[in-house]
Amino acid sequence: MRHNKKFNHLGRKKGHRDALLANMTISLIMHKRITTTLAKAKALRMYAEPLINRAKEDTMANRRLVFSYLQNKYAVSELFRNIAEKIADRPGGYTRILKTGNRLGDNAEMCFIELVDYNEALLEAKKNEGAKKSRTRRSRKKSATAAAEAAPVAAPAAEETAAEEAPAAE
Repeated sequence: MRHNKKFNHLGRKKGHRDALLANMTISLIMHKRITTTLAKAKALRMYAEPLINRAKEDTMANRRLVFSYLQNKYAVSELFRNIAEKIADRPGGYTRILKTGNRLGDNAEMCFIELVDYNEALLEAKKNEGAKKSRTRRSRKKSATAAAEAAPVAAPAAEETAAEEAPAAE
């Protein structure tokens, strides 16, 4: 029977696939963002997210279980120290896949896979978004152009009215 065997084999045998996914998970943990093909990223998400979920509870059993998959003590310590703090309140979905287009050589779909809480550019954009909402560009442009147009028009009109009033007073 072939129950529960529906996953992407990535054209590799089991040992090769496990080594590939373990190395990619280590790179993801250490660098927070990696570039890979879409198929590998989807397989990596299924492999890495349960391991990241284990890091929420820092016990010796969980550390040993994650180490049995990754075989890298630096990645395990990074996962249980730094990453666990950021994902403590998140119920799941620790990774994000962003498509970047096709690779030139073989036209494979490429993407970024990153840890959600570590995308500094997106987090800075969210912080700046709150500041931008207080003052919009359109209203600033409109007021600047209205003031520029009103000033030259108002000055000659004032001179004409002053000139007209002077002869009338005589």
